[in-house]
Amino acid sequence: MAKLGRDVVFEDLFPSMVEKLGAEGFLKELSNGFRMLMDEKREVITFESLKKNSELLGLKDMSDDEVMCMLREGDLDGDGCLNEMEFCVLMVRLSPDLMDISRMWLEETLAKL
Repeated sequence: MAKLGRDVVFEDLFPSMVEKLGAEGFLKELSNGFRMLMDEKREVITFESLKKNSELLGLKDMSDDEVMCMLREGDLDGDGCLNEMEFCVLMVRLSPDLMDISRMWLEETLAKL
């Protein structure tokens, strides 16, 4: 478990989810999470939609700066919000164990070439 500032504790359950659900099932769950947090009209996660839904994440006391940092961390195209691909990439990047597994898969694949 990792401690994220204040009293928020993060336990990385993604590797066990991938093991249990498979890669396709895991990506479906990430998509479900994205839809839960997105602005329904714009179909992206905006500052407002993330702030409004932060309680669903157990982060109801997040400051505006913390919400903006989360958006900036995943915003690859610089539009100030997260589309589904950016959200999924961010979630995988935030999982140290998944990143290690991804590196292992890449190395195994490259070794076969």
